[in-house]
Amino acid sequence: MTSDQLLATSRRARTYWHIALTLTVLVAVVWLARRHWPALESGAVRLAVADHGWLLVAAAATLATWPCSALALQGAVPRRLPPAQLVAGQFAASAANHVLPAGLGAGAVNLRLLMRCGIPVAGAAAALAVKGTVGVIVRGALIAVLVASCPGVLRLPQVGGGHLVAVCAVAVGVAALVAGPLWARCRRALTALRAYVAAVHARPARAAALWGGSLAFVTLHCGVLVAVTRAVALPLPPARVALLYLAASTAAALLPTPGGLGSLDAVLAFALTAVGAPAAVAASAVLGYRLLTVWLPLLPGLVVLGVLVRRRAL
Repeated sequence: MTSDQLLATSRRARTYWHIALTLTVLVAVVWLARRHWPALESGAVRLAVADHGWLLVAAAATLATWPCSALALQGAVPRRLPPAQLVAGQFAASAANHVLPAGLGAGAVNLRLLMRCGIPVAGAAAALAVKGTVGVIVRGALIAVLVASCPGVLRLPQVGGGHLVAVCAVAVGVAALVAGPLWARCRRALTALRAYVAAVHARPARAAALWGGSLAFVTLHCGVLVAVTRAVALPLPPARVALLYLAASTAAALLPTPGGLGSLDAVLAFALTAVGAPAAVAASAVLGYRLLTVWLPLLPGLVVLGVLVRRRAL
């Protein structure tokens, strides 16, 4: 068997495992939904009679997330990109992200978008890596600030000695693998990525767009949930709601469901009820957030994706 055949077989195996894990998560979510159906039903009724003013604020914050994502992507690319095409691409990427697992849809759309704008595949991949890394750093910084301002909301689980030994063993294995045959390849990739990051940050306007857009994107998603909690009269401070959203979305990202479908809903509802929110009110807040950020934009986003593909913009 040739190396290409081995690579194709490995990719198919990863895809099968990915699909199996996704289906497992979705089945678990359906089971939980059936078990807690009365709370979900009452939450939907509560959302139907929610404060329309706050729901409009949440909708406006949702609409602003796509230009902020486009701004962050522009900041990760030294070359100037067409603004309208960039914003349309982020709208389409968000829809694709809710169809394919674990961010694969958004990554594929953005990669094609950058390549269609004349950026080589290596540069496009580096831009997406930089944008993703900055997003993780911004999210971590926000969590740290909110944890300091809301002490006692997040509690770290007790970790036993066996878990620590397992983590150390995995870390040693990864270090041995990297230090072995993969070290030269990783070093070349890291050197190229470091040079790309330096080129981006050598232009203050690009760096400001990258970091500012990433910060605004995460903050606006927090704002959407805060506005929805206000609409359904959920009695929690905004800073605490934002912290719970960031923690829940970070945890849900570990499960490869499309757009966090099911995993984010369950984790976010659990987080809200864990701090004292009634189950029905927490369910209505989660339903409202997902309705505005996923279900309402999904069909228009797929239409925009089809138009961009038809016009060879992707």
